[in-house]
Amino acid sequence: MEKVTGIGGLFFRAREPAALARWYEEHLGVTTTPADYATEPWHQQAGPTVFAPFPEQTEYFGEARRLWMVNFRVRNLDAMIAQLRAAGVMVTLDPDRYPNGRFARLYDPEGNPIELWEPAGRDAPGTA
Repeated sequence: MEKVTGIGGLFFRAREPAALARWYEEHLGVTTTPADYATEPWHQQAGPTVFAPFPEQTEYFGEARRLWMVNFRVRNLDAMIAQLRAAGVMVTLDPDRYPNGRFARLYDPEGNPIELWEPAGRDAPGTA
């Protein structure tokens, strides 16, 4: 059976698409969609990706009207949290360490939930 090789994009509605795209680029390093085919889009590092539909009633995403949440892998969760907080972004660190790593939660300017994940393992800082 032929299988997909990864996620090619994440598309969602926004009240202010251009402003929200700039926020993601400024605070998380996700570059905006190129205006032409000669410019390379944002490239993610190879690594695990979880694809998980949740029950309709989940509270994991925050408000019930939020239908999606993006989870970004990070190399150093503590450094990312410090950088975001220095820029005035509110971030909540999950105090627990899980077998698969550490997590933090924030919301973009339109209230969409974002989870940051520092995978466990010898290459992940703070997980030795």
